[in-house]
Amino acid sequence: MKKQVLSLLCFFMLGSFLFAQASFVKGEEFFLQNKPDEALPYLQQAVLEDSAHVQAALYLGIAYQQLNRFDEAIAAYRRILPRAGNQTALVAFNLGNVYFSRGNAAFAEQYYSQAINADPVYASAYLNRANTKIKNGMLQDSIPDYEQYLSLEPNSPKKGQIESLIAFIKNEAAAEEARRIAAEAEARAEAERRQRLLNEVSASLQAAAENAQGLSSGAESVQGYEGEFELE
Repeated sequence: MKKQVLSLLCFFMLGSFLFAQASFVKGEEFFLQNKPDEALPYLQQAVLEDSAHVQAALYLGIAYQQLNRFDEAIAAYRRILPRAGNQTALVAFNLGNVYFSRGNAAFAEQYYSQAINADPVYASAYLNRANTKIKNGMLQDSIPDYEQYLSLEPNSPKKGQIESLIAFIKNEAAAEEARRIAAEAEARAEAERRQRLLNEVSASLQAAAENAQGLSSGAESVQGYEGEFELE
């Protein structure tokens, strides 16, 4: 009896797996033809029947992205990310792309970093994380990521543009530092000028006080004469 139950269970599991595979194969066919609308119901079915099907979930998320259904793309990626295995970097990277498209640069950077942690030579993740840092106003912090991208992709068609951007950021930083130094020097000069003025005014007031004290002392030393003055 137990063997029969086990056999039936295996049969149903195999049937479910094969059905899910059939849905995935059809969905993948449309997906690779760049037909996300037609791929979507098959990929949804494949994920519904096998929630651990990483490739199906990944394709599903991308299809949602192509259709600008970003919230559903995020949900699809986040469900599969903890069990993505050797696809972790790719899932995290795509999740970062969705958040970047939504204007959430902080989350985008977080998932690009996760992609890099999973795959330290993932060139595109470095590039996109650098772009995210630019969007966050972290210009100096973006340079190491751009440089790492170029070291991994030395023949990138974007090389000239990236090198120009790095040079621009460095020049801006140098100019900003020069402005800071000039401003500090100007502030010191102004502080010194004001102090000299205060010292001069203080010295002038001190001299006036001393003169007034001298006059006061002279007046106090004059003695009165109360006797009668008679001519002889």
